[in-house]
Formats: sequence, C-alpha cells, structure tokens
Amino acid sequence: MKRFFLLFSVFALFPVFKSEAQKPKEPLTRILFILDASNSMTTEWKGKVKINTAREVLAKMVDSLEQIENVQVGLRVYGHQSPVPPQNCNDTRLEIPFDDNNAEKIRIYLNYIRPKGTTPIANSLKACADDFPPCENCRNIVVLITDGIEACDGDPCEISLALQKKGIILKPFVIGVGLEVDLKSQFECIGSYYDATSPESFASSLNDVITQVMSKSSAQVDLYDINKKPLETNVNMTFYDAFSGRMIHNYIHTLNAAGKPDTLNLDPMITYKIKVHTIPPVFSQEFKLKPDEHLIVGIDAPQGQLILTSPANPFEKEVNFIVRKAGDNQTLDVQYLNSTEKYIVGKYDIEVLTFPRIYFKDVEIKQSTKTELKVPQLGCLTVYPETPGFGSIYKINDSGDVEWMVNLDSQAKKEIFYFIPGNYKVVLRKTDRKSTLSTFEKTFTMEAGKALSINLNY
Repeated sequence: MKRFFLLFSVFALFPVFKSEAQKPKEPLTRILFILDASNSMTTEWKGKVKINTAREVLAKMVDSLEQIENVQVGLRVYGHQSPVPPQNCNDTRLEIPFDDNNAEKIRIYLNYIRPKGTTPIANSLKACADDFPPCENCRNIVVLITDGIEACDGDPCEISLALQKKGIILKPFVIGVGLEVDLKSQFECIGSYYDATSPESFASSLNDVITQVMSKSSAQVDLYDINKKPLETNVNMTFYDAFSGRMIHNYIHTLNAAGKPDTLNLDPMITYKIKVHTIPPVFSQEFKLKPDEHLIVGIDAPQGQLILTSPANPFEKEVNFIVRKAGDNQTLDVQYLNSTEKYIVGKYDIEVLTFPRIYFKDVEIKQSTKTELKVPQLGCLTVYPETPGFGSIYKINDSGDVEWMVNLDSQAKKEIFYFIPGNYKVVLRKTDRKSTLSTFEKTFTMEAGKALSINLNY
C-alpha cells in the first residue's frame, strides 16, 4: 500500500498580562512526533525498510532539536501494541512525554518498536490534543509520520478542521511518501502538502518543515492617514488567528523616536488578521509571514477629532452625547461634553442626551482636524418625589402647548436631569391618591448654568 507522512502544527498561545510592560518571553516550543508502527512499516521503500528509515531520521532530528534552547520533544506511537487481524483502532499511546533532555529515551524506545497493527490516524490526532500539559506560553507542534491512509473509518480531515477551529492546532503540513496522484488529493483538506519520493527526500522535507517551525518572522503595522502616510498611532490593535478567530496579541500601536512603527515578532505558522480599535474599528487583510521575513502590514486608519463644547458648563462631566455613523442607528461611542475623541474620517450623526435632545446631522470629521460643535449652556434639575407616584416633565412651547420630555421613575427618591434653558412643567399624581383630580402640576424655568430643585411633596 502506498503511504504518506502527515505533519500537524499545534499552537497553544495564551496572553500573559503583567502590571509592568516588558519584552515578551520566548515561548517554549514542544514537538510531538506521532509515529506509524503499523504492519506495513516493515515493507521496503527504495531499498530500505520503512521503520528503519523512520528510526534513523527521527533519531537524528531528535538529537538536533535537543541542542536548541526552549524546545521539548515527545513521542506518540500507534499500531505497535495489537497485531492485525484483528483490527484495534484504539492502538495509540503516548510513549515518551514531554521533558527536558529526553532525546536518549526516544532513541532507545525507537529501537524497541515492532510494527504489527493498523493505522488509526484520526484517533491518534484526536488523542494527541491531551499530550500537551497546560502551558501559558507554548508553541505545540505535532508531526504525524505514517506510511498509510486512515484504516479505521475515521476522518483525519474532519479532526484537523475541528482542532483548528478550536484553536488547538493550526493548518497542518502533509509530507507524502511515494503517494500516487489519486491519493495525494485526499490530503489537501488536511494541510500544506510536501511530497517525499525517497528516504533522502523524506529527511529533507522533514528538515525543511522543522526549519520553518523554528524560524523567526517579524512585522510592522503602518496605520495610514488620508494621504497614505503611516502617521496614525496610539491605538490598540488586536491580532487574531484568522482561521479559528482566536485572539493572540493586544498591542498599543507605537511610533519610535524616528517616527517608525515598532517591529513585532510574529509566528510564521499563523494566518493573522488585525482589528484596529479606532472608532469605528478598521481591519487588516488576512496575512501570513514567510519564514525569516519582515512584513509591512498597511491599514487605512485616517482620523480626526470631535469635541462638543458648552460654555462655562458646571455639568460638563455629567452630560454626554451619542455618536453614530451618518444614517445608521448603531451607537459607536458615548462621549462627554468638552471632551475630545478621535474618529475615522467620515460623516456622523450626534445626539446630545439633554432635554430636549439636541441633534447634529452629517457632521464631517476631517483628517487631523478638530471639529467643534457648540451646545447651549445647560441647567440642572433635581426632582424629589418624596413618595411614589406617576408623572412626567414637559416643555412649554412658545404656543403654550406642551411637549413630553421624560417620565419620572415611580419609585425613585431623587432624579437629576439636564435641560436646555426654557419653561417646563412637571405633572404628577402620587400612588396613594386615587382620584384623577389629585394630579399635581408645577411650572418652572430652567436658567443657563443654574441648578434647580423641586420637591413634589404635596
């Protein structure tokens, strides 16, 4: 039977939050080899017995990896406990757990393996997720070596997809050894494919993959203004795994003394997408770095500023306003009077939360410009109902008619409102009054910058 080698890359990346900013600690790379010891591994391949080739290549690779700092290796084997027939699809076991300096244990164990069983690829991949002890800062790599297709009716493609979606593994590599063309296509759904046509090319392919896993890559994020100049900065950026949606990093964008963005070390095994937390947020395209590459990621994030001012307003920190995209009902931000906030260049609708409401439509935010809107000086009304009741406040229009402003909380002992200067009326009936004629009315005038209290105990 023609067989193949399958390589999975697994990452467990967890953000570490500390009270002080510091250089990120280098993650521990843990590589788990899953070795096929089914009965077909006793057959010859290009003049050599397959299991002997696997022993030789793995032993050399383990020796090399032991010399690298921040790397641990483990070994899972399948098909080595039960002969076929009968078929034991649970014949998979972690033989050498992760540890420092365990290369010799792996080399010794490789010599004792006697291929005899079946090929439970899907079950082995599923089980390997538990082979990695909990770790806050680790890169988990799984290398599955097999000379045959799934023999237990499992679906390695489905398992791969599910584990990737959960963020347990990333897109795998597939190294096929002597696969015929019609079999190669079965593994395209699993990951990136490498074709090994001889023991020598198998060793070369495995070396290339491990080199890629251990390589370093970096990127810088350019936040472009309206003129495509990378001058925007000082905003949080969230880096996601584009496939699983898993959050990986949060960085506040920074320009150094030379006006250049900081260089960020990123993993070439991950396809990234960046969300820049401007208002509203903007996003990068999906991107993946090549090994040892430095990539510039450009994102359009042109911004201007918005401020609503109210002259000598003693209540400025109590009154806020809603910002929405022009013609859209979704709230983007709630901002205080006399405070400044940045927004993406464009048009916005503003609703000031006073009584009555103040609206500004199609307000244009321009690049690097502060847009200022003026709000009349407000008055502050404090209402003391004393006892529960049903009531509302109305604005008295120039015609003498009334316009509803707000309902009073029937259970509140105290409520505070901010009004535009003018004439108003409060209408109330206490809960314990059972007659319509018990309705109470009080007219009052709000003056700019003044505070007024009304006691509704009647």
